[in-house]
Amino acid sequence: MKTHKVDFDVVVIGGGPAGLSAALTLARARRSVLVIDAGEPRNAPASHVHNYLGREGIEPGELLAVGREEVAGYGGEFMAGRVATAKGSAADGFRVVLEEGAAVAEVTASRLLVTTGLVDELPPVPGVAERFGREVLHCPYCHGWEVRDTPVGVLATGPLAVHQAQMWRQWSDDVTLFRHTAPDFDDEQYEQLAARDIAVVDGEVAALEVTDDRLTGVTLAGGRVIPVSAVVVAPLFTARGGLLADLGAPPVDREMAGQVIGSHVPTDPAGATSVPGVWAAGNVADPTETVIGSAVAGLRAGAAINADLTAEDTRRAVAARRRDAA
Repeated sequence: MKTHKVDFDVVVIGGGPAGLSAALTLARARRSVLVIDAGEPRNAPASHVHNYLGREGIEPGELLAVGREEVAGYGGEFMAGRVATAKGSAADGFRVVLEEGAAVAEVTASRLLVTTGLVDELPPVPGVAERFGREVLHCPYCHGWEVRDTPVGVLATGPLAVHQAQMWRQWSDDVTLFRHTAPDFDDEQYEQLAARDIAVVDGEVAALEVTDDRLTGVTLAGGRVIPVSAVVVAPLFTARGGLLADLGAPPVDREMAGQVIGSHVPTDPAGATSVPGVWAAGNVADPTETVIGSAVAGLRAGAAINADLTAEDTRRAVAARRRDAA
């Protein structure tokens, strides 16, 4: 029979870098903290984490394992499962109900931190989803070094593709921009591409070519195959914000250069949402954040939550002192 576990200072929903960093901060602040994790990290397809100072090249799973061990060392607790609903308020506390199959049916907390991340919605081209995180890439700072000096193709699905191609030109002098479903570029953009020796190929991409479990080329709708070693895409970064929407802080569109690139939940610089007592950090709040940036955002949110709880502790202590004096 399932048990009910109650009265954590903070429940963190999501066990990625943002959630673990916040949990570490809170546990070191002597707060009771529970991390609920569904075990679906966004960077699971990637083999290594990059630009994380002191942890450069670490495997994503190893980084999470080390983080969990550090949090547990300060008394933080963990629960595997998926949250079905979260309701309540900062004044009365929050009730978090888990989906069927979790070891515990529900927990309560004084504050909530949501670090559920996002989903990369990929272009519907055969082979893209299967190779994503390997040779199908989106972030040059995460993967550019690994494909340096090799033929790189950019799959254009919007006007930002020109900017993408220019960025990836930093890592390779053999960049091809496949116009695919993007609108035609203007004269200035074509001039910029020509000046950087970036080839432009018209026509839609039909599929990716894979040989011996390695990406080898891009097949156009007419059957022509152009060799590449990597393909760059622009996913739609969709926030996993259903729980936050239920609490009253729904995701909104995130734009870049006038184009919607995904969604996010608005927060202040410390991660506070529009709902008192509810914070968000990591990719659910900023879809362009890196792993190390998400960890920093988690630290800030954890510190802000502790400060908020400290203020509440003080208010209660003052009220109790006045009652005793009366």
